[in-house]
Amino acid sequence: MAPLDRRGFLGMVGALAAGSSLSLRSGPGSFPLVANRKAAPLVVSSSDHPGVVRVAADLRDDIERVTGVRPELHVDHVPAVAEVVVIGSLDASPLVRAMGLDTTGIAGKWETSLTEVVAGPDQRTLVITGSDQRGTIYGAYDISRQIGVSPWHWWDDVPPRHRDELHISPGRHSLGTPAVKYRGLFINDENPALGTWAPAFFGPGLAPGYPGGFTSGFYEKVFETMLRLRANYLWPAVWGRAFAEDDPLNHATAKRYGIVMGTSHEAPMMRGIEEWNRHAVPAVRDTSGAIVTPGHDPYGGTGEWSFRHNADAIKAYWADGIRRMVTQDFEGVVTVGMRGTGDTRLPDGDSIDLMRDILAAERTILADVTGRDPATVPQVWTLYTEVMRYWAEGLRPADDVTVVFPDDNWGNIRKLPDPALPPRQGGYGLYYHFDFVGPGRCYKWNDTSVIANTWEQLNQAIEFGVDRLWVANVGDLKGNELPLQFFLDYAWKPLPLAQLSTWERQYTEQNFGASVAADLAALLHDYGKLQALRKPELLNRHSSVDPAKNPATDPTAIIYDDQASPYSLTDYGELDRVTEQWQQLAVRAQQIADRLPAASQDAYFELVGYEVASTANLYALRRAEFTNILYAAQGRAAANDLAAEAESRFAQDLALSERFNNDIAGGKWRGFQTQPHIDYGDVARYGPDAPWQQPQINNAAIPDVLFPAIQRIPLAVDGALGVAVDGSSQTWPGGSATAVLPEFSPFQSQPGQYIDVFNRGSKKFTYRVRPDAPWLTAQPAAGVVDGQVRVKFAVDWKRAPRGTTQVPVVVTGAGQTVTVLASVVNRELPSAWRQGSIEANGYVSVDAAIPTATIPAHGIAWQRIPDIGRHGDGMKPFPVTATSQPAGSGPRLEYRMTLFTTGPVTVWAHLSPRNDVLPTPGLRYAVSFDDQSPQVVDIIAATGSDSTALNRQWERNTSDNINLTSTRHVIASTGPHVLKFWMVDPTVVVQKLVVDTGGLRPSYLGPPPSMRL
Repeated sequence: MAPLDRRGFLGMVGALAAGSSLSLRSGPGSFPLVANRKAAPLVVSSSDHPGVVRVAADLRDDIERVTGVRPELHVDHVPAVAEVVVIGSLDASPLVRAMGLDTTGIAGKWETSLTEVVAGPDQRTLVITGSDQRGTIYGAYDISRQIGVSPWHWWDDVPPRHRDELHISPGRHSLGTPAVKYRGLFINDENPALGTWAPAFFGPGLAPGYPGGFTSGFYEKVFETMLRLRANYLWPAVWGRAFAEDDPLNHATAKRYGIVMGTSHEAPMMRGIEEWNRHAVPAVRDTSGAIVTPGHDPYGGTGEWSFRHNADAIKAYWADGIRRMVTQDFEGVVTVGMRGTGDTRLPDGDSIDLMRDILAAERTILADVTGRDPATVPQVWTLYTEVMRYWAEGLRPADDVTVVFPDDNWGNIRKLPDPALPPRQGGYGLYYHFDFVGPGRCYKWNDTSVIANTWEQLNQAIEFGVDRLWVANVGDLKGNELPLQFFLDYAWKPLPLAQLSTWERQYTEQNFGASVAADLAALLHDYGKLQALRKPELLNRHSSVDPAKNPATDPTAIIYDDQASPYSLTDYGELDRVTEQWQQLAVRAQQIADRLPAASQDAYFELVGYEVASTANLYALRRAEFTNILYAAQGRAAANDLAAEAESRFAQDLALSERFNNDIAGGKWRGFQTQPHIDYGDVARYGPDAPWQQPQINNAAIPDVLFPAIQRIPLAVDGALGVAVDGSSQTWPGGSATAVLPEFSPFQSQPGQYIDVFNRGSKKFTYRVRPDAPWLTAQPAAGVVDGQVRVKFAVDWKRAPRGTTQVPVVVTGAGQTVTVLASVVNRELPSAWRQGSIEANGYVSVDAAIPTATIPAHGIAWQRIPDIGRHGDGMKPFPVTATSQPAGSGPRLEYRMTLFTTGPVTVWAHLSPRNDVLPTPGLRYAVSFDDQSPQVVDIIAATGSDSTALNRQWERNTSDNINLTSTRHVIASTGPHVLKFWMVDPTVVVQKLVVDTGGLRPSYLGPPPSMRL
C-alpha cells in the first residue's frame, strides 16, 4: 500500500462529516436505493474477501431496519433489473473489475473507499468499492450510517430513523485514506461489568475450566461495532481471558470480519499472556537461584516467565503463536518485547542487554516461522511504564518496528519522537486511556473524558508524526462510546479545534436525531466539563502537602485522606456549587429524555441518562455524607437528616444500576452495571490495596457500602443555639477563637458571606441576628430554627464608610448569645486603577484564557482551547512543534490587575497535568510582574512528578487533574500591575492563575475568577 500522507489530513473536518451522498427524495441522476416500497438488489462476489461478503448482508439488514423494505442479496449473479447495487473490492471482486471504473486516487491506497453511480446501456449500478477489503467495508457502513443506522445500533440499542425512500446522489464519494494506519481499541479491566454480562449473554467460554472466557459470538458484536466506527485493530480482553483458547473460532471470526488482531503490550508474539499463565506452574528458586520447587510448562521448561531461566520454552511458546497466525492466515500486528505477567516488570531485571536478546530472539522466530523477511511482518513495541526506561537509555528495536508511546494512563502523553532524529520505517504509535486500573485510583465506571483535552493530545501526536498505530484502552467498551468514537474519527481524519462543537452535534444527531442534537451536544459537552473537575471514584479523597516536607524530592510529602471530601465544605461555597451544577445537569438530561420517543429511551439511558443521573446522584450523596460528618462533629441536629439523605442517595444509586441491569432493552444488559464506585479506600473492609483498587476480595468485586460511614448523634431534649460562620469549621458558643466572617469587599467575586444558625437540640427556638450597622443587613434576620437557618449578609456600599470597619453581629436564640465580627473593607478605586482584575479577599484569580494582551514571538502564539480541563478554557502555544524559548523571549500572556497589597505575594499557576514529552529536560514556564525578571519554573522538578515511575507526586497531579506550582514576587506599590506568563516549553497548557496576597483559603479548585473592570 502507498504510504500515508499525514500532512494532507491536517485541517480537514472530522470523519463524522464525511461528505453525505444521501438524499430523501429523487433528484437528477440520483440512484433509488429504496423507492416506492421497492429496494434495489445487492450483489457481491463469492471470490471477494470474506469481510466484504459478510458486510453486504449487514447493508441489506440496515436498509430494512430503516425502511422496512428488505433488498434481495445476490452472490455472483447480477439480476436483470434497472438498478442494482454492487459491493466489491478493487483487489478481489471480478464484478467490480469488470466495470472499468476510474480508480484514480483509490487503487493502491490503504483502506480507501469509493461510492459511485455508474450508468450502463441497460442498467444503472451503485458501486460500493474500495482499494482493499476494509476500504470496501467502510464504504458499505458509510451508507448505513448515512441512512440512519448508528454505529452503536446494537451495542447501545440506538434505533434507526425511519425513512420511506433512500436515494444516493450522483458523483464520486470517498471517505479518503485514514491518517493513522492501524486504529483500534483494547478491551481491558473488564471485570466485573463486561466479565459478568458477556458470558451470561453469549454463553460461557469454551476453554475447559474457564467459563468466564469471551466467545466468538461476543467478538462478532465487537468486530461489527469496530468496523462501523472505521477501526481495524483489536487488543482482546486479558483479565483471565485467552482469545485463542476461549473459543477456537475467535481468530477465524476476526479474519471473517477483516479485523487486524494484536495482543496487548504485555503479551508478545501473538499470544495472550493467559495462554502461558493457564498452563505453566513456575518453579520456585532460593536466593542463590537454585530451584527448590520444580515447575513445568507445555514446552518442557521450568514454567517460569523468565527469558533468563526458561528461554527455550518461551521461544517455543512464542513460535507457536506466530505459527498459528501463519496457519490460520489471519491478519495481525505482532507485539514484541517482554514484560512480566500481569502488568509487571520483568522478573529477570531491567538489563538492556537482556531486552536486546529478547528482541533479537523474537526477530529470529518471525523469520524462521513465516519464511519472510521480518521487516515485512507488522510489529509493535509498546513502551508502557516498566519498558519506557529502555527507550530513554538508548535501546532501539529494528527500524521497521512501530514504537508506541503511551499516555500516563490519565490522558497525558508521556513521550513524543525527537524531531531531530530521522524518521523510523515502522513509524510511531500511541496507546491512550479512557479507563485505568492502577496507581492513584482506578477509574472504570462512567465516561470521564474531556473531548477538548483528548483533541489537544491527539493533535500533538499527529503533529509530531505519531500516525502508524493508535489504540485506546476502553475498559468494557460500553460506557466509553463517545470518547472512543472521537478517538477513531480523529485517527481517520484529524479535525481542527474549531470543529469540535460540530463533531459533538453530529454525534448526538447520529444517535438521537436533529430535534435534540444541539441541546444534547451542549449537555454532553457540559458533562465532560464537570467530569474534568474530578473523577467520581476520587470524591472521597482529599490530598494535601505536608508543609514540613518537599514534594519535589519526598513522596511522603503527599498526604491522602480517603475519608474526606476533596472539595471545601467551608470556603468559596465549593462543594455546594459543584454539586448544584451536577443537579442542574441531571434536570437538563431528563428534560431531553422527555422529548425523545419511546423507542429511543433505552439508548438514551445507556449513552446519556445513566452516566449523568448516576454521577449527579453520587455528588449529592457525597455532599450529604461529608456534610453529615462535619455537622456531627459540630453537634448540629441537621446531621441526622443528612444521614438519612445519604442513605436515600445510596439507594438511588442502586436503583439506577438495577434499571440498567433489568429494565433496559428488556434485560439485555443484565449484570452489566456492577462496577463498584463508592467504597474506594475502605482498608478495614478489603485490605491494603483499597486506596487505589476497586472494592474487591480475592480479585472479585464486592458491592459498595457507604464509606466513610455516616454518623447519627444524640440531641439535647430542649433547643440549643449553635452558630457556624462562612469560612470556618468551628462553631459557637464554644469556638476556640472569635467568630469572624470573611472580609466584605465591593470587588469580591466569591460567594456572599453567611452564618448558619443551627439547633443542637430537639425543640425549635426563635432566633435574631442584629448587625451593629444600618448599612449591613442580614436575611432572614429573625425566625424559628428547627434544624438550621442560613443567614446571608449584604452591604449597602453607598452608605458604608471608607476604609476598614469592624461590625459586631449579635446572634441570639434559646437563651444564648454569640457575637460574630464582620470586617467590611470599602476601598477607594481611582479611575486610573480601574483596569483588569481587582484584588479582593486577599487574592486575585484570573482565567488564563482571558488575558488582557497576547504577545506572540518568533512565529509562536498562545491560543485558547475551550473547556480543556478542570478550570474550563486553557491557553497553549502553537504551533505545538515549536522549539523551547529562553525565559523572557518567547510569547507571553499579560493580565492587568489592581493590587491593594504590597510586599511578598505568591502566584499559583494551575496547569494541565502534562508530562515532559520532549527531549529537552523538564516542562517549563516563566512568570514575572511588570518589568521584573521572569522566574522559571520546571513543573516536573517542582512537583517531583514521575510519569514513568508513577510515583505519589504524579498520582496527586493526575488525580487532581492539575499541575499546581508557584513563584514568589515582591510588589513595591499599590495600584495597577501586569502579571506576565511566558512560554518556555511549548507543551504547557495554563488554565488559571491566582495571586495570593495573604488571604487565599485552602480549597480544591481555588477561588472563583476575580471581578474585572
